[in-house]
Amino acid sequence: MDEHEAGGAGEAVAPEPRVRALLLLALPALAVGVGSALTLWVLDVASDALGELLWTIVPDAVGVANGSPWWTIAVLTATGLLVGLTLRFVPGHGGADSATTEFDSPPPPATAVPSIAIAVVLGLAGGVSLGPENPIIAINGALAVAAFARVSRLVPQRLAVTLAVAGTIGALFGTPVAAALVLTGAVAAIRGGGSLWDKLFLPVASAAAGALTMRMLGVDSMQVDVAPYTDPQLLDLATGFAVAAASALLGIAAAFAFPYLHRLFHALRDPVVFTTLGGAVLGALAVLGGPLTMFKGLEQTAELVHEAGRYTVGALLVLAVVKVIALLVAASSGFRGGRIFPAVFAGVAMGLAGHALIPGMPMGLAIACGALGIVLVATRDGWIAIFLALTITGDVALLPLLCVITLPTWLLVTKAPHLEVEADARRTPQ
Repeated sequence: MDEHEAGGAGEAVAPEPRVRALLLLALPALAVGVGSALTLWVLDVASDALGELLWTIVPDAVGVANGSPWWTIAVLTATGLLVGLTLRFVPGHGGADSATTEFDSPPPPATAVPSIAIAVVLGLAGGVSLGPENPIIAINGALAVAAFARVSRLVPQRLAVTLAVAGTIGALFGTPVAAALVLTGAVAAIRGGGSLWDKLFLPVASAAAGALTMRMLGVDSMQVDVAPYTDPQLLDLATGFAVAAASALLGIAAAFAFPYLHRLFHALRDPVVFTTLGGAVLGALAVLGGPLTMFKGLEQTAELVHEAGRYTVGALLVLAVVKVIALLVAASSGFRGGRIFPAVFAGVAMGLAGHALIPGMPMGLAIACGALGIVLVATRDGWIAIFLALTITGDVALLPLLCVITLPTWLLVTKAPHLEVEADARRTPQ
């Protein structure tokens, strides 16, 4: 979010806001947070139901063996075809290409919401290696702007978008802390005086409402089951950085390849063609890497950690590389989705490989550092990288080490390309 945009969001709440103004705006902020969480939950439920149909009910009914390679390729290819048809013919054309968007990208018009929802549900259900974050933020931003435009002038458009971003991030990660960290940089750019927390008050209210709503709906957290970190050693700084750096280098390699792969797919011009082709490639990658390398990666990350002892170092590295390639193919070939959840899976796989390779390295530290490295590349935000590393392990004892390890890792990634397609590759015919 640039300075002008951040200023627009901040102008709704003056640099030194009155308590009365914050209290009045808190009600719409809470409403946006609850609504954002409910939208995410509905799309999750719909994609889970469709996924159960595609991967369990229909195969059982027709006698297809679980994990059949030809069924995997067929479903992902068909998913690509259906998403391509959505992008080509449904009004709104699936919104902006997810390869070109970030959390704070401008929302689409409300008329694009149905096509985005169809595309993201198909992708999540079909096993595409992308998360829901970018499209669900776009949907909630569009709905918030449209709703407030109809019912109230109290909440300006830019503030509505900020509240939707915050509420969705709170719902996605199960805590308002994530939204506060994401938006800290944006509100720091707002001109004028006033407390930072005056500016964060409304976004955090929205994020808290979103997080609490998801908790009440019984949505699982991102935390995996690992032993707590209890015996800090100076050597852990070196081994932790080694794992974080290896994970970051994998992310940097992906960032270098991303725009070239994006151009290669989009040179085919017709989304029905390049998204169907992308689905077929994803099917082949799923056969190569196995079921764990499919879908958004949240449940698969927990399963990988639980069964880590079954995998050799080589197998873990294959899982990480295949997942990153699948992420690049999905994002490059027109599927709608975010890049953070698949990146976390790849980072955790890298961390488990580091744990297996380095004698005595605690698993929690290895997992956290693996996630930290690649998420730092994907988000270019040290706070979010540290937050996700801690969220996955649930171990605050790792915080001092992660803060130190983030510093040299940041120097490694700061001049590398972003894991996002730049403006010159954004012209995608629909």
